[in-house]
Amino acid sequence: MSHAQQATENPRVSGHRPDTEVFYPAIALLIGVFSAVLGLVPGWITGAKLPLQNLWANQVMPDQMPFSLLPLSQYEVLGLIALLTTGGAAAGLAIRLWKPAHRRAATWWAVGGVLLVHSVAAIQSFVTLGSGLMGGKLASFYFFGLLAGVILSVAAGLVAVLLFASKSRATTTLGVGLMASPVTSWLMLWAVGIASHRNLPLEVVTIAHWLPAALVGCSLAWCGLKPPRRLVVWALNLVFLWVIPAVFTATQSVVGTRVIAGDIPEMLLMGRQVLTAALGPDGGAGQTLLLAVGVGLAGVAIKAIAARHAAGQQ
Repeated sequence: MSHAQQATENPRVSGHRPDTEVFYPAIALLIGVFSAVLGLVPGWITGAKLPLQNLWANQVMPDQMPFSLLPLSQYEVLGLIALLTTGGAAAGLAIRLWKPAHRRAATWWAVGGVLLVHSVAAIQSFVTLGSGLMGGKLASFYFFGLLAGVILSVAAGLVAVLLFASKSRATTTLGVGLMASPVTSWLMLWAVGIASHRNLPLEVVTIAHWLPAALVGCSLAWCGLKPPRRLVVWALNLVFLWVIPAVFTATQSVVGTRVIAGDIPEMLLMGRQVLTAALGPDGGAGQTLLLAVGVGLAGVAIKAIAARHAAGQQ
């Protein structure tokens, strides 16, 4: 039997698996769908109802609010970002671990699956929100402001798929840097949904404070310092760890304040003030940056020692 015939009859000889060659679009699409649904689950464990709205046309109790796939509210902005981006990161990570033969095409099928779920969730939720809000300029501002935020979050989730699915270790490391804070927020949604804010142990809050730095540090250790251009990845990830939590804090502070709602100049002024304070020395970023660098350097050192030990045994 010729080598060509063996390659045809034996998938291991050709280096391609039948499931990858024939069914990879369906598998990748399902990965995207499942990952996106998984990302939304923390928003459903408390009942999947629309949160109480300040601009709701009728006064109702929380359990009387309509079903909604997304918790649309100015008080849930960070939660919305976490719900809509973590699923994308999970899909990209699944593709990276799977390593299909048609990796690029599989990645885009996964993107399609994530986009499908998020589009359905957004359409259902905004139709529900729009049907219950009172009329007026402020309600329209609120509706379209949330819509813009959700669209940006969906786009960020799709970028996360591409970053985590990349063959490049440096690119995936950048994805971890961008997603460290949203993933932590996503985990906190699970904790709050299960235990509630009142019963949430203080240790959980402490872990959530340090977890983004730990995630970034581990990713930097995995990325390594060679070739030297990876130092750029280290620098960017530390910038992300410094800036992203500060931006989240400023955003939540502005959109969660009813006093200046709709006053764009005042909202921008408040946002700038909070962001400046969060980025400053009193913002607490210095300690988290030191932790990330420490974990990263320790991981690189451990890998180097292990490599020398392995080389010495050969």
